[in-house]
Amino acid sequence: MQTRRLGSLTVSALGLGCMGMSEFYGAGDDSESVATIHRAIELGCTFLDTADMYGPFTNERLVGRAVAGRRDEVVVATKFGNERHDDGSWVGINGRPDYVRSACDASLARLGFDHIDLYYQHRVDPEVPIEDTVGAMAELVEAGKVRFLGLSEAAPATLRRAHAVHPITALQTEYSLFSRDVEAEVLPTVRELGIGFVAYSPLGRGVLTGAYRSLSDFPEGDSRAERYPRFAIGNFDRNLALVGGVERLASDKGCTAGQIALAWVLSRGDDVVPIPGTKRRTYLEENLAAADVDLTADDVAWLDENVEPPAGDRYADMGTVNR
Repeated sequence: MQTRRLGSLTVSALGLGCMGMSEFYGAGDDSESVATIHRAIELGCTFLDTADMYGPFTNERLVGRAVAGRRDEVVVATKFGNERHDDGSWVGINGRPDYVRSACDASLARLGFDHIDLYYQHRVDPEVPIEDTVGAMAELVEAGKVRFLGLSEAAPATLRRAHAVHPITALQTEYSLFSRDVEAEVLPTVRELGIGFVAYSPLGRGVLTGAYRSLSDFPEGDSRAERYPRFAIGNFDRNLALVGGVERLASDKGCTAGQIALAWVLSRGDDVVPIPGTKRRTYLEENLAAADVDLTADDVAWLDENVEPPAGDRYADMGTVNR
């Protein structure tokens, strides 16, 4: 696995999103999830992404158990800011400095680490100046509890204000053939500031793999149809039709549609690191093989021209992102 740079932080060119191992995408299997993380490390995929809210609180523990004894082999990113109760109910977005400090300590305890490699604010709190939140995050760096800072779904103006307080190493935002809104202003801003870009949901939450042909294909307990407008009745069928072009190119290339989708994200620049999520070794190996798919300039241009924007917003409440 090749590496890429997020600001001053070196990570594997593809990371592993661990959220679905614990919540949202159907029932999990901790044993298979741990085996998947171990296989990722063996294959050189050493950039692991989690958050305190996943589970809630169980995904960090899972990641911590999986990398026990191998801490020096991985770069682990986690997040705070989407506050939840133990029963899973939502409290709200919290960027208060006192919460930043307590959330970090709680994450360190769950992970079993003495430091976090990359610590993100999961969502920007509109009630707290970003300078106050990042100032508290910077104190964590000074204390040795965190190495690098990141933001998730932050708008360009917010990024500039945050970066003026303390260097921001990475911005994490949804980016795929189905979610390209960052190209207008966000990507130019992070490149101007020297901030790396981490692309979550690079497979369009699974739609771009071609593995789902109807809403009934999703496993019991999968919340995609409930949480995301692109999976709503009507939108989902239209979006499935858009995958046809990706599948045609995949057939020509002798690979899968998902590998084409990931190769496309990788082609967007050496400062872009996709973190496809999976909880099974078979899909992990398929995803990582996307690094070997050679997309020509003509291939990329063809995808740009033939994969239309999807139907439906990314989230039911788009007011929580790009703030």
